[in-house]
Amino acid sequence: MYLSIIGSPACGKTTLFTAMSGIAADGGQNKSNVAVVDVPDERVDRLTAIFHPKKTVYGRIEVADTDSIREGDMKSEAIPAKQLQQMRLSDAFLVVLKNFDEGVPSKPAADFHSLLAEFIIDDMVQIENRLDRIKKQSGKKDGTVLEQEKAMLSLCLAHLDKGLPLSTLDLPASDAKALRGFQFLSQKPLMAVVNCSEDMMSRQEAITADIGAALSNAAPMIAACARLEAEFVMMAPEDRVAFMEEYGLGESLRGRLIRLAYQTLGLISFLTVGEDECRAWPIRRGMTAQEAAGTIHTDLAEKFIRAETVAYEDFIRYGDFAACKKAAVWRLEGKQYIVQDGDIISIRAGN
Repeated sequence: MYLSIIGSPACGKTTLFTAMSGIAADGGQNKSNVAVVDVPDERVDRLTAIFHPKKTVYGRIEVADTDSIREGDMKSEAIPAKQLQQMRLSDAFLVVLKNFDEGVPSKPAADFHSLLAEFIIDDMVQIENRLDRIKKQSGKKDGTVLEQEKAMLSLCLAHLDKGLPLSTLDLPASDAKALRGFQFLSQKPLMAVVNCSEDMMSRQEAITADIGAALSNAAPMIAACARLEAEFVMMAPEDRVAFMEEYGLGESLRGRLIRLAYQTLGLISFLTVGEDECRAWPIRRGMTAQEAAGTIHTDLAEKFIRAETVAYEDFIRYGDFAACKKAAVWRLEGKQYIVQDGDIISIRAGN
C-alpha cells in the first residue's frame, strides 16, 4: 500500500509524516520523503511466539510526504514532475486539513475542495491530451478500440467538467479497470486528517462531524493534533503510554490511520507461518486463494493446486495443526475459495 500525504501550505503534512513514520522529515523544497511503516498485528506477534521463526514480517505501508499544493498549481504545472508521478502511483491520499489558527484563519472545507479541484483539472488535461492523440491515430490503428476508448474518456471528461471527481462516476467493471491504467488523481480514494490544536483534543468527534457534514462526507475523517502525535512517536514506549493516557488517547494516530487505510482500501491479511518466517500478507478483500498465492510468488498462482487453510482463531483455540485437523477445522480449499481475514494458509503448488 502506497499513501501520499497531501495538503495546502502550512497544514502540517510533514508533522503528520513524522507521526506516521517516526522519522523527522526534511522540510526542504521539492522533498520526497518516503518511509515504510509496519502494520501492527497481534496475530503475527502471537504466532511468532509459538513458532519462533528466523524472521517476522508484518504488513507494510509506504508513506510519502509531498510539497504543498496551491490553487492553480496544476494549471501552471507548478508541481514537480517527480512528485506528480509519485502521486499518480499512490493507492490513496491522506489529505491534511489545517484546523488551527496561527496568524492565518483555517478553512478546512475550502482547502479540501481546492485540492479536489486541482485533481480534477489535472485529470481533464490528461484526458484532453489523450483525446487529441486518439484523433491523430484515427485510421492508423484498430478504429473500434480507439472509438471505445474515446467514448469512455469523453464520458469521464463530461463528468469532470461538472466539477465532479472520477471516484463518483459509475462505470461498467471493464471500463473502470481500463481507467485505472491512467492513474487519474480524482479517481483515487481520499482520507482526511483534520489537524487540530492541542486544546481541541477533547472535541475531536464534534470537529469531524461538523467538517464531515460541510464536505458531505466526501472522505472518511480523523481529527488529531499532529504536532502532539509526532512528539509521542519519538518518545520511549513507556513514556509514550503515560503521556497518551494523560491526554485520554487510547490509540496512536498511526494506528488509527492504518486501520482507516485498510478499511478505505478494502484490505485484509492472510498469514503464513513456519520456522523460517511468520508473515502477514495484505490483500484486497474478496481475492481468491489462487490470487492470494500470487502475492507470495507468481509461480504459486500459476501452478496452484490447493490451499491448506485454517482460521487464526481456530488455530489458537486448538493449539497446533494436528489438533485442528482432528477437530475438522483444517481444510483444503480450491482456486476460487475467497480468502478470509486471518486465514493461515499454506499453498500446495505443482512443479
